[in-house]
Amino acid sequence: MARFLWKPTPQPQRFVSEAVEPAGLSRRGLLAGACACCAALASGTAAGIGPVLAQAPAVQAGAVRPIHGRLDQAAGAIEARMIAWRRDIHANPELGNQEVRTAALVAKHLKELGYEVREGVAKTGIVALLRGGAGDGPVVALRADMDALPVAEEVDLPFASKLRTQWGGEEVGVMHACGHDCHVAILMAAAEVLAGMKSELRGTIKLLFQPAEEGLPNFEVGGARVMVDQGAMADPKPDVVFGLHVSSAMPVGMIGFRPGATMASSDSFRIQVSGRQTHGAIPWAGVDPIVIGSAIVSNLQTVVSRETNIFTDPAVLTVGVFKGGVRRNIVPDRAEMEGTLRTFNAEQRLTIMRRVKEIAEHTAEGMRGKAEVIWDPTGYPPLINNVALTQASAPTLARVTGGKAVQVERISASEDFPFFANVAPGFFYFVGVTGPDVPLAQAAPNHSPRFRVDEKGLLTGLRATLHLVADYTRMGA
Repeated sequence: MARFLWKPTPQPQRFVSEAVEPAGLSRRGLLAGACACCAALASGTAAGIGPVLAQAPAVQAGAVRPIHGRLDQAAGAIEARMIAWRRDIHANPELGNQEVRTAALVAKHLKELGYEVREGVAKTGIVALLRGGAGDGPVVALRADMDALPVAEEVDLPFASKLRTQWGGEEVGVMHACGHDCHVAILMAAAEVLAGMKSELRGTIKLLFQPAEEGLPNFEVGGARVMVDQGAMADPKPDVVFGLHVSSAMPVGMIGFRPGATMASSDSFRIQVSGRQTHGAIPWAGVDPIVIGSAIVSNLQTVVSRETNIFTDPAVLTVGVFKGGVRRNIVPDRAEMEGTLRTFNAEQRLTIMRRVKEIAEHTAEGMRGKAEVIWDPTGYPPLINNVALTQASAPTLARVTGGKAVQVERISASEDFPFFANVAPGFFYFVGVTGPDVPLAQAAPNHSPRFRVDEKGLLTGLRATLHLVADYTRMGA
């Protein structure tokens, strides 16, 4: 993967930042910790698919204002309740479009705080508004995804999930193996802190509690795409949208970010190859779809290796399923393959999708068969952080972390946050949740049944959310 060098540019005047050291930690201690953590990330020892430190200049923390200290105080006061919400949601996980209990918990909380609440967006999603009392200002959207994964939990916790349910026609365990329980709890806490300081808030806060980020079975469309289609980013339209994701690939206290292309697109495809069945002893009497499929798989490798400039824009094209035949001495009528495509820009994504279709169809035709390529319509576009917004936000994150806000490499995992960020400038960042007692190389990755969160990381996420809002809206200035 090519290195991406980034140089901060002067921040817009809209942002006002400064450094506030978390209670009990000295700046020297924080910086020493950052050095050790950065070394681990730079060496590639972070577990699983997650952000890895990029080669980039250190981010200088922005200036401190009194409002930041008051926000930090409020965040500390609500931390225990935030953790309790997270544990309750973790013990009662719900799969995509089934987040009925979670949505009810969120809606009740927001209504009690005085938010204007719209329920049932994209089935179980929530859109809520808080209008500030300090005059006109921007509309700032904050997003949290709510769904869990069809994963049976293997972490020994008193609030571990024991739930089993049906998913895609199969009985599965259910677990918050990606940390969405943390995201919901953080945004619930932020909602309460901001409501308590409404008189000092300029503009409007729009909260987006989203279902089905992890996708749905059977090509069902859901999540952020449907929330946008149903008006979540309208009336009023946000000026910016912020999102975060907890990550076991970084230690507690660290935040990772990146301007521009940050997470890959995610597209799935199926290739159905048609031949003509015959006896395995007389293959010339038929058309072998397994041989055709094998040639298609081999030829598809050239799309990345010979047609894609991987120095500027990495891409991944993987065939993960190959099915064909029922008996060793029968050439079957059909074979089927399934795979995934990951890219980092929209043009490259469309080009590779077109080439997969051309190669599959022409390879099959040249071998007397037929091939049909079917792309899953629920794919996610690449996540592209708005460069100016990212550069303006970086000093805020540096202040929150005491200097442990680091630029990370592009990530081949995917998110549906881009559907929001394609409507308004977006900034998406990563919050470390691996505690000091677990070496990063041994931390179970997101989506693992052994994924474990050090809940001290939630406070970092909450403070980052609050400081970004305060700096963008010039709250308290």
